[in-house]
Amino acid sequence: MTAPLIDPFQRAITYLRLSVTDRCDFRCVYCMSENMTFLPKKELLSLEELDRLCSSFIRLGVEKLRITGGEPLVRRGIMTFFDGMKRHLDSGDLKELTLTTNGSQLERFADDLYAAGVRRVNISLDTLDEAKFAEITRWGRLAQVLRGVDAALKAGLKVKINVVALKDFNEDELFFIAAWCAELGMDLTFIEVMPMGDIGNENRIGQYWSLKDLRTKLDEEFTLTDLPDRTGGPARYMRLEETGQRVGLITPLTHNFCESCNRVRVTCTGEIYTCLGQEGKSDLRAPLRSSEADAPLEEAIRAAIGLKPKGHDFDYSRQELGGQMTRHMSHTGG
Repeated sequence: MTAPLIDPFQRAITYLRLSVTDRCDFRCVYCMSENMTFLPKKELLSLEELDRLCSSFIRLGVEKLRITGGEPLVRRGIMTFFDGMKRHLDSGDLKELTLTTNGSQLERFADDLYAAGVRRVNISLDTLDEAKFAEITRWGRLAQVLRGVDAALKAGLKVKINVVALKDFNEDELFFIAAWCAELGMDLTFIEVMPMGDIGNENRIGQYWSLKDLRTKLDEEFTLTDLPDRTGGPARYMRLEETGQRVGLITPLTHNFCESCNRVRVTCTGEIYTCLGQEGKSDLRAPLRSSEADAPLEEAIRAAIGLKPKGHDFDYSRQELGGQMTRHMSHTGG
């Protein structure tokens, strides 16, 4: 049971993205519909079960743990979980504990996160225009998020801003967002919009802005140098020589990054998805709850890894929507 987790394509699984809740205090138009039906709380794994689940993955070789949602910091008592994970950082078994957040709760939790061993956070922020931010998030307040960014930096957290590239929405802010991140010493990553879940009246094809086009625009303003950096995720990085900052591109649609995939996702209900862009899943909640011993759970984890596919099927070619997932990103974990 101590052998590392290796998938059928000889990729070592060292990175777990765990969703601790499907709930969020925003309703971003590319992520979910405005009137969402969330999971009953009784279906969610308890904080104690989440701890036991992550501890099993860490014993099996996972070295990086990213907590996601929904918005993870809206889950009641979540700092108890972060505090518990610190023991794995202290032992050296876990190399990194990170968080993806919309930033709304960072003003409240930034110092506590740092104390728990978190050193990096990714903040999803698609615009610095207050009116456009209210439009894209439906319920969000930009000033609250900007205070969260300031609190994270003040606490000593390294911040990366994640921007979903949206056609005819934030194209005109490209250079402004890059300059803002450079001024504050924050990394920046642009992400192509992915076909995840029913979002009501929103048009996926209409939202899609290829990062090939975005890079071409950046190239008009900056000298770009490709970097070999890898952070355990799908981003490819470049440096803007005029500012010295690092900018990442996550391009599941124009560049398939699956050959180096080292990660799996587990939902707040204990479902493991070994590929973001496939519907296949396995249940870890039943073996987790079936025995106080960890052997059934670890056997289920290994069986799930054994089903990991070679890659995803996302496709926007020919202006048609291919490979769309029925589940929302907030369910799988962003």
